[in-house]
Formats: sequence, structure tokens, C-alpha cells
Amino acid sequence: MEIKPINKKLKLYGFNNLTKTLSFNFFDIAYALNQEKNQEYIEYIDEEYNADRLVKILTDVSNIIGANILNIANQDYDPQGASVTMLVAEHEVLTTSDEMKITNNESPGPSSEAVVGHLDKSHITVHTYPENHPDKGISTFRADIDVSTCGEISPLKALNYLITSFEPDIAMIDYRVRGFTRDVTGRKYFLDHKINSIQNFMTSKTKELYQMIDVNVYQENIFHTKMILKEFDLDRYLYGTEKKDLAPRDRKKIKQRIKKEMLEIFYGRNIPKL
Repeated sequence: MEIKPINKKLKLYGFNNLTKTLSFNFFDIAYALNQEKNQEYIEYIDEEYNADRLVKILTDVSNIIGANILNIANQDYDPQGASVTMLVAEHEVLTTSDEMKITNNESPGPSSEAVVGHLDKSHITVHTYPENHPDKGISTFRADIDVSTCGEISPLKALNYLITSFEPDIAMIDYRVRGFTRDVTGRKYFLDHKINSIQNFMTSKTKELYQMIDVNVYQENIFHTKMILKEFDLDRYLYGTEKKDLAPRDRKKIKQRIKKEMLEIFYGRNIPKL
């Protein structure tokens, strides 16, 4: 995906200090007929998106945006959930034997001084939150992802890969550019590429699948897009059963419950009744 620069002839004085952060909240909804099936779903999703799988996804993100991984920390949680944090750099970090003084055998790699001193260090993080409704048969899986970069590399390049990796029912996406960089004359640039909406960088297929709403603050370089699937297929949300096995009355009731859950997440407020 091409990130179009504001000025192709822009010559900077020193390093590009702009910080670009792309943040996601992905949500998946499931419905089970009893608490046992609900728990099975939580266990399934917890295994599907365990720390090892998340490391693979974030490694792919790093490759897509052209970053080099400096360090990875990951953790699975009990009873459920996982998190991964990656430290990345725009350029490969080259170290001499003096820079490779290791004081902790469990932490091989560049010394802490080399990492802290590397100006274009950035990070990629993910946290997952599987949980279920106490009495409505609904389970919700949430993944929070942050891709933060400094310099010319852009997290927007990973936008479509992350959407297709999680295939969410609902997504909240934020993009913000902070700080400034200078050209050789000293003029400040608070943005180094063209953007008026996160949707500019989405594939046409994604735009066809989702209803989207933008809330952008252009003068502050803050962009927000939230999205929810347009089509509703009950079988997509049922876990441990199928629509054809349900009585029409039960189908209607379950559909209402799921839609209410989705709309509450999408609009960020509790809805008393549909």
C-alpha cells in the first residue's frame, strides 16, 4: 500500500521525529445455548489467539511496515487472555563487540544502552480479553493492538493485514501523528504524508463488508474510524449449534440479543431495548 508523501522533494534536517500510532480494538461476538458451551468458546478463542499466534501476527506486521525487531516479550494469562510487546526499529541495529556486552544471560542482544540510545525505536503491542455475559449466552473476544512507529515507516501499511487476520465483527481504529520534524531550512512539518481518513487506506473489499463512521480532528492530526459488519448471518455467531436447529422464536430472541450487544459496543453505550 502506497503512503503518499506531502512533498516528494522534502529534505529533512536530521532524523524524522514524527511519531505515528495506529490503534485497534477488534471485537468478535459469539452465542452459546448454555454456560458449558460458552466456556468452550472462551477456551477455543484463548487457544486460537494464544501468545505464540500473536507473536506470529505481530512479526508479520513488523515485516509489512519495514521495521526490524529488537525484542519480544509475550505472556499467556490464567484463566484467559494473552499479551505481546515488541520493540522495533526503522533500521537494522548494527552492534560492535563493545556494544554487545551482556550482563544478563537471559537477555541476549544489544545492551540496554544501545536500545535506549536508538532514536527510531518503536513498539507493537497486543492484548486479548475473552469474556462472557453472566446470563445472556453471549461471549465477547476483544483484541487491543497498538502499532507505534517513528521516522518514515508507517503503521498504516499493516492496516489491511490486521483486519483480515482478525476478521472482526466490530472494530474501532485510531490513527494519530504526534510531534514534528524539520526540513533543511528549519520549517516544521507536523505530517509527512497525505491523509483525510483511515478509510483511504482500506481495501475496497473491507469497505463493502463494513458500515463505517469517521470522527476526525484534522487540525490535530487525529483520525478515528469505527466499523461494524453490514450483513447479519446468525450462523456466524452461534457456537456449538446451528440456526437450522433452533425454533423460529428462539432464532428471533437470540438474534435480538446479539444485535443489541453489537450495537452497544459500536456506539459505546448501553441500549435499554431494541
